[in-house]
Amino acid sequence: MKKERILHISTAHQPTDPRVVYKQCRTLAQVYEVYCAIPNAVPGVAPEIRFIRLPYFKRVIWRTLITCPLIVLRCLWLRPRVVHVYVPEFIPFAFLFKWTGSAVIYEVQENLYKKMHLKTFNRGWLLERAFRYFDKLARQQFTLIFTEHGYLDTYTDLAKPYAVVYNYPLLQDILPYRRPYRRPQDPITFFYIGWLTFERAFDAMLEAFVQLKKRYPSFTVHLFGRQTFSQYDLECIPAYQVVKENLVFYGYTNQPEALPYAINAVAGIALLKPVGDYPDSYTTKMFEYMALGLPVLTSDFPLYQDVVERHRCGFCVDPTDTAAVADRLIWLIEHRDEAEAMGRRGYEAVQREYSWATEAEKLLEIYASLR
Repeated sequence: MKKERILHISTAHQPTDPRVVYKQCRTLAQVYEVYCAIPNAVPGVAPEIRFIRLPYFKRVIWRTLITCPLIVLRCLWLRPRVVHVYVPEFIPFAFLFKWTGSAVIYEVQENLYKKMHLKTFNRGWLLERAFRYFDKLARQQFTLIFTEHGYLDTYTDLAKPYAVVYNYPLLQDILPYRRPYRRPQDPITFFYIGWLTFERAFDAMLEAFVQLKKRYPSFTVHLFGRQTFSQYDLECIPAYQVVKENLVFYGYTNQPEALPYAINAVAGIALLKPVGDYPDSYTTKMFEYMALGLPVLTSDFPLYQDVVERHRCGFCVDPTDTAAVADRLIWLIEHRDEAEAMGRRGYEAVQREYSWATEAEKLLEIYASLR
């Protein structure tokens, strides 16, 4: 029996994006014929997915004027049963697919109503007005998927059924990198994967590392992810000058290349400041660290405390209290056996409660409801 055709569209993600490609598209490929229009697509990333390569532009204005019309020209002929949209700038173009018979899913991956003011680019009066207008249209015309239940405080006027599909780890991709916890004689290393921004407490981490260095001068922090600040801004921070020899920046890196650096790490760091939608949103890397068997050091948001403190798999601290952050890092170094037990409890919790398996079922169910 021929599979129904579906199309995933993003102007911003990469073809190795863990959620869009490895979790959602691969899950859906078990049932559907999946096309994915995404920037910089290359053959072989996921053989079961048919990629349509798009150009990448950092600015939303160029995505809207160039990439979005290009998607329509290249993809409208596919006549997909479902179009799954990941970026708000494509909402007006998604109506063209709807008018030709496609069901449209709009996935909300960040609450821009709480976060727009934090952006250093892709913002402005006209963009904000356009976003609010088309976002409200999407609520009335499209099926919505949310990555966090906290977004429902903002999205209260939905006309169609919706689903909350958390970005929990895909264990089959994480577990090959899980190893026994570090030995006492191993070098002192920490692991971080995710955006590097001051909103994500990177400046506070630097201050904590300065205090850590007073006791353990030779530690190393492996940092994977794009940074939103310039190198000049970084060089102007006094704390960075003290600890820069302890930091290794890798930039945006695919998970299979980054995760080996978590082996033998003391802990995974996932600190965020209480701004925007962060207190209402899980940080995905918290669960990835748990799946790797690492203790987690994260923010003291009630949402995070319900995971970390309930399962006793790490510490939740005030991300602006750099002394407390440093104290917890030192404690984890000096209490290896307890830290190992934290990592083990976190791993067990992910297997029971926080794996992609349950979220995959939700995704398939919302798709099935569109028939």
